[in-house]
Amino acid sequence: MLSEGANLADYKLVFLEQLQRVARELTGAVATKSGDWVVKGFIDVYRRVYALTGDTKVVSKVLELLLYPKMAEFAAATGHKLVLSGEQNHYPDLSFVRDDGVKFAIDMKTTYRTHGDRVNGMTLGAFTGYFRDRASNKNVTFPYGEYSGHYVLGVIYSKAADVALVPTVHDLADLSRIGSVIKDFEFFAQPKYRIASSRPGSGNTKNIGSVTLREQLVHGTGPFADLGERVFDDYWMFYLARDMARAAELPNPPYTDLVSYARYRCNCPDLDEELAARLQEIDTGPADVPEGEG
Repeated sequence: MLSEGANLADYKLVFLEQLQRVARELTGAVATKSGDWVVKGFIDVYRRVYALTGDTKVVSKVLELLLYPKMAEFAAATGHKLVLSGEQNHYPDLSFVRDDGVKFAIDMKTTYRTHGDRVNGMTLGAFTGYFRDRASNKNVTFPYGEYSGHYVLGVIYSKAADVALVPTVHDLADLSRIGSVIKDFEFFAQPKYRIASSRPGSGNTKNIGSVTLREQLVHGTGPFADLGERVFDDYWMFYLARDMARAAELPNPPYTDLVSYARYRCNCPDLDEELAARLQEIDTGPADVPEGEG
């Protein structure tokens, strides 16, 4: 912990370092020595085991349940009160609150490897609602603006090759013969803005998408990492999906990536070619990297 004279910026750095240290130690809480998931399924009072399938929503929720005790230990060790989200769709999953009122938001996110260094991606919370009205109490544990830092505790895993599509039932005595549906975990912790993409997450929900390169997730080197959290906030607070643009009686969204954002926000259609090229590189990464799925 910091001394009373330390400022908030210093404390945020210390908190992130502590969170990243814990993240590196979490694999042992969810995996065997061979890297397989310790969870095989659900057990009923008749000692029957209902093996898991590869349903990503179920996998994510069970992983969260496994990690809650570790997060409670982390909160106690760092002098915070841990406040859990009151509703499933409320932000964030975990709130860490100091006695002096300083708050940190932690969302727990999971994703799986797809090919090469690619992962499926994550959604990083809404870019409407509480994100824009930062004094709002709707769908958020505390108003977004009351948090001094927003972090993601993430885990990347691989799907097992022989996952059943339909749940199977086993006797408890057969537990050792039930395969794990996921394996090979890698945990990371980063400020949300550092792993955010300039594009929404998949689906019709108004959620911020994450980068889909493992390197960028683990090391926090997404497109906003160098641009800073203020640019990230500004980009997503004014971002309009196509239906939002139509509702505002606009023919198209004002911007859809960092290059068009820069042209729009600085009102300079003839954006310097060198700057535009740099923003394009930041936004998309190396040219030979395929488009992500997330």
